[in-house]
Amino acid sequence: MLNLTRLLGAPAAPGDDLRYDPRIPQAGRGALPDRGPVVVWNWTRTCNLACAHCYASAVRGRAPGELATAEAEDLLAELAAMRVPALLLSGGEPLARPDALHLLGAAHGLGLRCTLSTNGTLIDDTRADALAQAAVTYVGVSLDGPPDVHDAWRGARGAHAASLAAIRRLRRRGIRVGLRFTLHRASIPHIRYLLDLAEGEGISRICFYHLVPIGRGESLGDLGLSRAEARGALEALLDRAAALLHAGGGTEILTVGNHSDGAFAYLWMRRHAPDRAAAALRLLRRNGGNRSGVGMVCVDPTGGVHPDQFSWDVDLGNVRQLPLRRIWDGGPAAPLLDALRSRRSRITGPCAACAWFPVCNGNLRARAGAAGDFWGSDPACVLYDDERNAEGVREALGS
Repeated sequence: MLNLTRLLGAPAAPGDDLRYDPRIPQAGRGALPDRGPVVVWNWTRTCNLACAHCYASAVRGRAPGELATAEAEDLLAELAAMRVPALLLSGGEPLARPDALHLLGAAHGLGLRCTLSTNGTLIDDTRADALAQAAVTYVGVSLDGPPDVHDAWRGARGAHAASLAAIRRLRRRGIRVGLRFTLHRASIPHIRYLLDLAEGEGISRICFYHLVPIGRGESLGDLGLSRAEARGALEALLDRAAALLHAGGGTEILTVGNHSDGAFAYLWMRRHAPDRAAAALRLLRRNGGNRSGVGMVCVDPTGGVHPDQFSWDVDLGNVRQLPLRRIWDGGPAAPLLDALRSRRSRITGPCAACAWFPVCNGNLRARAGAAGDFWGSDPACVLYDDERNAEGVREALGS
């Protein structure tokens, strides 16, 4: 996750401590040297919608084998003991889990810093009150564009209106809210709509997720952005982020799932904001790029452990058989985790020799795996060949 607004010179925002702390490069198996990993917990596959691009292939009914309430409580206690700095709760639709509010309250009691990734349609006044009481630090609500477009992608008429109503309920209760938007060929025309909506509603953050062709998203492979399309989208986002910052606007713009965006942002700043380029490069170097299996880990609904939420086909163990701490610190999957934690020696193709490796860390392995080779180069890299070794970059990065 890259905060373009921060790179352009905005003050640090909530969450930036886990993105740009100078100690991150010294954290070999955690988000920071003295903390556990950021944990994404997809605690249910159940969802009340049927989104065409769902990476989790969510289902309408209750999926079998999900961790029971007592098992979930035990996992929360272990996460607290591991001192995880952030717990991102997702699904499916996380609020479709019957004990969701109970577990959120338990997490709050354990001192866990929780965020929620939701479609928002189940957040009525009662649930909004409960989220505020549980001190959920951030709620990301997914939107795909204007009402008719969003409802079509989500498979439910009125979904857009329900999501927007939830955003307003949460904001009235002082809960920090952001938008989540998936970048693909059909969504590009709606970027401006989302940006304008966020500005008009006073929404503090928009996260633009690059499409990962897994789950139901696998069927959307033909909607993946070309390099030119991805670069055009990034230019539009950087232009808007710079304009908002100049005007004193409060909406942050972030991109997710493609750390080559950071390299592109730096090269863009060398042309358009040269006074910020050097500082941005320092932040990018601290960030270190993709940290799947290094500074983050995912637990799926049945307790399976994976390097990230897009890599459910990469098995590290299961919390029903082995405590998460043991898995993370070197259980049976230790060779794979060791490889992820020193991946430059494993990755092949253009990524292997790229000067930007210290900034992207080989990018998203799940996308490379979807293309046929888990250790191959990420096919969604936005850089042109001549930018992989841009003048002065290798020296500045020490790569």
